[in-house]
Amino acid sequence: MAALRPHTAAKLFYIVILSMIVANISMSLSATAHVIRPAGHSRKLGSLVEEPEVVLTYHNGPLLTKKPGSLNVHLIWYGKFSPAQRSIVGDFLQSLSLGAEAKAKKPSVSAWWNTTHNYNTKAKAKLPSSITSTSNSIAMLGKQVVEKGYSLGKSLKRADIGALVKAAINSGAVPLLDNNAVHLVLTSEDVTVEEFCMSSCGFHDSLNLFSDPKSTKSRMMGKGKKHQQLLPYAWVGNSASQCPGQCAWPFHQPIYGPQSPPLVAPNGDMGIDGMIINIATVLAGAATNPFNTGYFQGDAAAPLEAVSACPGIYGKGAYPGFPGELLVDETTGASYNAHGLDGRKFLLPAMWDPATNSCKTLLV
Repeated sequence: MAALRPHTAAKLFYIVILSMIVANISMSLSATAHVIRPAGHSRKLGSLVEEPEVVLTYHNGPLLTKKPGSLNVHLIWYGKFSPAQRSIVGDFLQSLSLGAEAKAKKPSVSAWWNTTHNYNTKAKAKLPSSITSTSNSIAMLGKQVVEKGYSLGKSLKRADIGALVKAAINSGAVPLLDNNAVHLVLTSEDVTVEEFCMSSCGFHDSLNLFSDPKSTKSRMMGKGKKHQQLLPYAWVGNSASQCPGQCAWPFHQPIYGPQSPPLVAPNGDMGIDGMIINIATVLAGAATNPFNTGYFQGDAAAPLEAVSACPGIYGKGAYPGFPGELLVDETTGASYNAHGLDGRKFLLPAMWDPATNSCKTLLV
């Protein structure tokens, strides 16, 4: 019988301790729904612990990717954003559409988004053809609202995000009767949001327009209350001056864990390029699990979704603290893995692909 060497026993001891730490962190975050956790919440501590297999289960609810036509992403800019910053985000959203794929170099932003269509394909195989669509939604940039006046102040509660969406609808700035849309609230770096930097970098939820002015936890269309219309919405904040090590990694060193040099942001703005990663995360989650009855794994109150199920993975060979093998711009030294319209470059996270039951990156 082989003896258990001292250093091996010590290693096993630390693995057990780390497993307990990770479990405690997971329990402490279980009350947070549909959030993007800051870089390193479990990614760094879990590096020595074997991770469970990721399999997102379909819960028979509506998907935004199943509706024919366009999936409009309406933007609500809250706070001070420069025209250049708004242009970066706008170009990213316009790069999601199928039309952009033909114009952009490969690998493209549109090819990344097309993975969401595989969720529709899998859902159609499970549900009767009478309630599924034969086509996929095409993501497009919708209306934009610029709110520079800080109408709700610079310190927001989570409920204020839904209030901003409803105010934009009531003012007519964004359409009310858009039954396949996500309203995306973006807050500037001088705005704090409840739980921002502590347990989330963004989130998505749904707003009940007719029955209750606040966010609703009863996300099933047509169940529970009559005359309700649930509207998906999302929020992402600019972490540049508040917590870039948590919400803008890998363009900033993480606050703990492996301290490898940060990557150069492809659009020259660490905060906005970090927001692109988080915007991609909440949009993919909202499209494939808009009312908490779509695709997710784990507790419905704190689910792992399309992108959040694949944390910290951007390219081949990724491991805790290393985003993977990426493309590098020869002129600027910036790292990226996706081409967008008009020569834009972006870094996009891996997405769980139901066709292969694995985390898929654009670079293989």
